[in-house]
Amino acid sequence: MLGSEDRPCAVPAGAAGPALDPDQLPDGLVIADRDGLVVTFNRAAARLTGVGAAAVLGRPLAEALPLEDLDGRRWWPLTDPYGGLAIRTRQPERNLLLPGRNRELLVSAAYVREHPRGPLRQLVVALRGTDARRRTERAHAELIATVAHELRSPLTSVKGFTATLLNKWERFTDGQKRVMLETVNADADRVTRLIAELLDISRIDAGRLEVRKQVVDLAAAVRRHVAGKVAAGIPAERFDIRLAEGLPQQWADPDKVDQVLANLLENAVRHGEGTVTIEVAPAKEIVEAAGPEHPGAPPRVVEGTAVTVSDQGSGIPEEAMPRVFTRFWRGSKRGGTGLGLYIVKGIVEAHGGTIRIDRAPGGGARFRFILPAGVPDFMV
Repeated sequence: MLGSEDRPCAVPAGAAGPALDPDQLPDGLVIADRDGLVVTFNRAAARLTGVGAAAVLGRPLAEALPLEDLDGRRWWPLTDPYGGLAIRTRQPERNLLLPGRNRELLVSAAYVREHPRGPLRQLVVALRGTDARRRTERAHAELIATVAHELRSPLTSVKGFTATLLNKWERFTDGQKRVMLETVNADADRVTRLIAELLDISRIDAGRLEVRKQVVDLAAAVRRHVAGKVAAGIPAERFDIRLAEGLPQQWADPDKVDQVLANLLENAVRHGEGTVTIEVAPAKEIVEAAGPEHPGAPPRVVEGTAVTVSDQGSGIPEEAMPRVFTRFWRGSKRGGTGLGLYIVKGIVEAHGGTIRIDRAPGGGARFRFILPAGVPDFMV
């Protein structure tokens, strides 16, 4: 962001490299000269303010950009950048209003002086819209509400059964005590899983998800997870495991792989119908770079092992597929936090792999992820 502590506010004269066109900047840029007249007003600033550059160039900054704080006070007389303290070098970002246009902006400024404590040579103002911040705030609020809702039920159960056992222990039979303690144990596991999901989300969002790679037998992992489902009461005939020959040696974090498989199988069993087919096979695919964090990135080749989990039934509507890997997406109203597939995507991508969803041949949903093969860098 322009005006931040770790980025220069201007390119020094004579510096190497091509001159930067202000219209190429994603944020609004407004520059006033030593007399307080606007000399730069880029395309993003025009878009954010709704005022064309021709209407403001050469005008006093306070007239071209008549900002007010949330209490209705005029911002430029309040901060007095040209006549205020000469030790100031920047103005931290804050929410300001553009009166008459019903626009709210995030505004920061850098003071470019002739010399330390000297008069202003330029006032560089950066503008950003508030939509991104509001989306983040809404996401945080929704996360808090979801967590509060998901924690309330098991904690209420734990508290209720524990208080009952402590107060009336002698009145219950051993069988009744066992049922209540098993319920407490299951609800405690539920709370533990939710906390683990929250920690994973925090690490994924911060880019700090740790992956401890070792040789993993994906075929054995799939068989183990299916056996666990069968032991939990799911009919064995509901699963169809297809393992290809010649699987490459796979390096991955076994705990994270278990988390991905458990989530995809649970999703298929709970929300899908009919047979759940799990395929493990070698794969080499060209993957399109996607997402705002990789603008204009070329396609790349991912070569390794592909795991496909598909079910039968109505599947996921085409229009909903782009939202499947976002936070809080739920395919049905049958419980869950809506965080599992977001975490799955984060884990797969932390391995350097890719995951996608489409429609299975049987009409249900098909999830396919590829983990790249090869010896990790630290082994080379």
